[in-house]
Amino acid sequence: MSRAVCPGTFDPVTHGHVDIVTRAARLFDEVIVAIGVNASKNRLFSAEERIDMLRQATSHLDNVRVDGFMGLVTAYCVEQGANAIVKGLRSGGDFGYELQMAQMNAGLAPGVETLFLPTAAGHGFVSSSLVKEVASYGGDVSPHVPAFVLEALTERLRER
Repeated sequence: MSRAVCPGTFDPVTHGHVDIVTRAARLFDEVIVAIGVNASKNRLFSAEERIDMLRQATSHLDNVRVDGFMGLVTAYCVEQGANAIVKGLRSGGDFGYELQMAQMNAGLAPGVETLFLPTAAGHGFVSSSLVKEVASYGGDVSPHVPAFVLEALTERLRER
């Protein structure tokens, strides 16, 4: 069985994230969306909230499960029996950073390959950080996130 991990913070999940996971689900028998849990990082949404959002956003994909992890993604992959890490790339800048990470990961877990998927054209400029920033100033981010995420994002920003 081929198993891949799509790691990230997903704060919040965007349509670009869902696109990468959906495409990875076509390539592997199982895909684990692994949400990095780091208590020292300040996130807009808690790990539990992000896990719930990802479960809802990927509920249409039978071979996808969502989980949280702490520590190195390579250790998580070995623990889960995953033979691949799938990363989405928006730009050349992403490639430079992700290539260094992939090379480091190859040394940490030689049996785990990193695969890069380019984002779909309509999602190439979207990041969770940009979505949060635009939304915080009242901009319309509805084209970039699922409706339930927009609702949670709007509510969370209203609370602040």
